Amino acid sequence: MSSATTPTMSAGSRRAALTDPGYQAFLILRTGFTVAPILFGLDKFANLLVDWPTYLAPWINDVVPGSAQAAMYAVGVIEIVAGLVVAIAPRFGGWLVAGWLAGIIINLLTIPGHYDIALRDFGLLLGAVALARLAQRYHGKDQRH
Repeated sequence: MSSATTPTMSAGSRRAALTDPGYQAFLILRTGFTVAPILFGLDKFANLLVDWPTYLAPWINDVVPGSAQAAMYAVGVIEIVAGLVVAIAPRFGGWLVAGWLAGIIINLLTIPGHYDIALRDFGLLLGAVALARLAQRYHGKDQRH
C-alpha cells in the first residue's frame, strides 16, 4: 500500500513565515477580503447595515430584471461567492474582488453624492490587487519562499 506525501513545513519554518511582514500582510488581507464580502453579501438579504437598493444606480436598475432589492439579492450571492473564492484561492479571488469593486465604483460614480464611497472602494480595490500579488508569492502547497 503506497501513500502520497505532501510537503509540510517544519515548526521552525512556520514560525519564520509568520514573522515575515509580507506573509503577515498576506494573511491580514486574505482574512479581510474573505470576511468582509461574505458579511456584506449576507447583509444584502437583511439590509441591517444600510438600505442597499439605494446604492444601485438608476440606469442599472432599469437594465436588470426585477426590483432593486432583487438585484441586491444577486449582488449578495456574488459577494458571498467572492469571499469564499478568496478563502480558497486568493490568487484568483483577489483579482475577482478587484474586478467586482471596479464595477461597484462605476455604479457609484453614476450616482450623484456617492463619490466618497467610490473613492473608498478604490482603496479597497488596491488592497484586493495587493492581496492577489502577495498570494502569488505566499499561497501554494509549500508556504516557504
